[in-house]
Amino acid sequence: MVTNVLRLVLATLFLGVLLWFTIGRPYPLHADGNAWLWLGLSALVGYVFGDWCLFNCYVFIGPRFGQLFMTLAPPMAAISGWIMLGEILSWKSMLAMAVTLCGIAISILSRGGGNHLKLDLPLKGVLLGIGAGIGQGVGLVLSKIGMEHYSAAIPAGAPAAMETMLPFASTMIRAIIGGLGFLILLSLQNGLGRLKDAVKDPVTMKYASIITLFGPAIGVSLSLMAVRYAPAGIASTLMALTPVLIVVPEVLINKKKIRPKEIVGLAVSITGVAMFFLL
Repeated sequence: MVTNVLRLVLATLFLGVLLWFTIGRPYPLHADGNAWLWLGLSALVGYVFGDWCLFNCYVFIGPRFGQLFMTLAPPMAAISGWIMLGEILSWKSMLAMAVTLCGIAISILSRGGGNHLKLDLPLKGVLLGIGAGIGQGVGLVLSKIGMEHYSAAIPAGAPAAMETMLPFASTMIRAIIGGLGFLILLSLQNGLGRLKDAVKDPVTMKYASIITLFGPAIGVSLSLMAVRYAPAGIASTLMALTPVLIVVPEVLINKKKIRPKEIVGLAVSITGVAMFFLL
């Protein structure tokens, strides 16, 4: 909880400086009430719910398995797009979802006594991972709706850089709302003292700054830019490669051993994500 507050507060500051240098204002210029509403909802779903699930999921099952569950995000985005935007799911999409779920099942299930299937991971971690995938998928659709409202609110005479920087301004709105949401939850848990201690700790602040730079400041902004400027299928498929990219640091930094069935499950999940958008 403290980490999420720190990284979203720092992200707000980083993005404010970036907007100041690019559009001349350190805040989301021209964003109207609809933009704040939808981007705020996306922050509550994607950050407060989704990232809370993801960070707690890391504690129980580690980042490699946590990111494996994030391959659920593209199917969840498609389902929420169907519900909120009326997008139709084809039989090919349903097949791709089934393949993705099979890949996750291969990685986390094994045969116990009597050939019954059992979880190799704590159930709580699995449920948190599912929640993280749902939060990111639904949050992405809400972000896209918010950016459409934001783009429509930009006046004709606005600087040309405003349209280019719109994903970064949108991310700043999400960081502000998400940070406030986590701060409220932290205060309800009487955790403001832990936040104060963390701010005074230089090691904590160093890693929080690194997390912020690569996560909500650059990573999230570029994901919104990718969805806006590239076909959603291509962008989402590339974003779903995180479980592949995390394997090497898991081995080198955390000295984790990768079992063959985990590699197979990962490959099947990524194949399912690619099928979902490219069939």
